[in-house]
Amino acid sequence: MANSNRRRFLTSAAAAAAVAAPAAAQTTRQPAKKVHWAAGKRPDNPLFSPVVTFGNLVFVSGVGAHFQGDIKAHTKHVLDDLEKRLAMAGSSMEKVLKVNVYLNDLKDYAGMNEVFRGRFGAEPPVRTTIAAAGGIPGNSLVEIDCIAYA
Repeated sequence: MANSNRRRFLTSAAAAAAVAAPAAAQTTRQPAKKVHWAAGKRPDNPLFSPVVTFGNLVFVSGVGAHFQGDIKAHTKHVLDDLEKRLAMAGSSMEKVLKVNVYLNDLKDYAGMNEVFRGRFGAEPPVRTTIAAAGGIPGNSLVEIDCIAYA
């Protein structure tokens, strides 16, 4: 009797699993790449995407400051712009995992750090900082890109 009940249970459990498996496979979706454009409008013939999400990852392209100013003004402008782009993709500065900082001149390292410190919350992201040989495009003193999660 006990063996018979056990067999019936195992047979019914196996049948239920066989029915549920294809249904579960159908509901699993792969992440998709989505480009987030400023003001929601794709420009004609873009060279690169400003913000791309893939699943819950957010990739923000390099942001520079293309105006006259010192390293502190440029760094503040760039970080403010990064923050806006992250928000556009449903993320925030606190969710940034990795930052790359490109300086026009390594002598600006301390000034950039002064503005950078604290902008990413209590647990800052990992970071790489280099001085770009030949300078930053557009005469920016700093360019920053990042990877975050949403």
